[in-house]
Amino acid sequence: MQYPMVKPLLRRLSIAVLVGLIASNATAEELRVAVAANFAAPMQRIVPSFEQASGNKVELVSGSTGKFYAQITNGAPFDVLLAADEQTPAKLAGEGSAVADSQFTYAIGKLVLWSPMEGTVDSRGEVLKKAGFQHLSMANPALAPYGAAAVAAMKRLGVYESLKPKIVQGENITQAYQFVASGAAELGFVALSQVLKEGKVQGSAWIVPSDLYPAIRQDAIILAKGSNKAAARQFLAYLRSDAARAIIASYGYER
Repeated sequence: MQYPMVKPLLRRLSIAVLVGLIASNATAEELRVAVAANFAAPMQRIVPSFEQASGNKVELVSGSTGKFYAQITNGAPFDVLLAADEQTPAKLAGEGSAVADSQFTYAIGKLVLWSPMEGTVDSRGEVLKKAGFQHLSMANPALAPYGAAAVAAMKRLGVYESLKPKIVQGENITQAYQFVASGAAELGFVALSQVLKEGKVQGSAWIVPSDLYPAIRQDAIILAKGSNKAAARQFLAYLRSDAARAIIASYGYER
């Protein structure tokens, strides 16, 4: 049986879809996102999915939260900040450099003491008390929340003062990781997300108990320069999606 209205209907639907795509492309925007170094790897997977779903484009810049704060307050052209803490976004909002009602926690980070060598780090962190190593890597606590968490953990364990001479500081958590991965330091405090591969930690590690340091609540916020971009809101909404949450969880973060 022939249905004469079907073809015109399909034609109208095709035209509507085409018009929608053209409109979508016409309103597509470019976002510049500053992302805390520990979250760079998950973002490399999240961004392509967001771009495909939205038609928008995202440029990622990774670094330390402290340096991003300084750059943003000096006019750096970022639209969105994914910080490694909750204080920096709140401070930017209070100073008028970010949109307060856009702030939310996209991940809760985990600190780990790690070495690429098997048997170097024990499952209880006793290696810190024995101190039989030359160098201990960590991120600068003045710039990176993971560095501040490492200091807090060592102080709770009563080993910070004795280990001070052995500490080498990276500008951010990526550099702290690189010091250990390259052998410049035998072990170091890094983000669990950096050493978790397919659900398993490479080398030897001690996941530092969360009661030894303040929770690393990582917050996202739209910055003043991105306040008029619909894509900025869309991006933060996408971070809350099931697809993004699955990626975030696969790197060892909590939500």
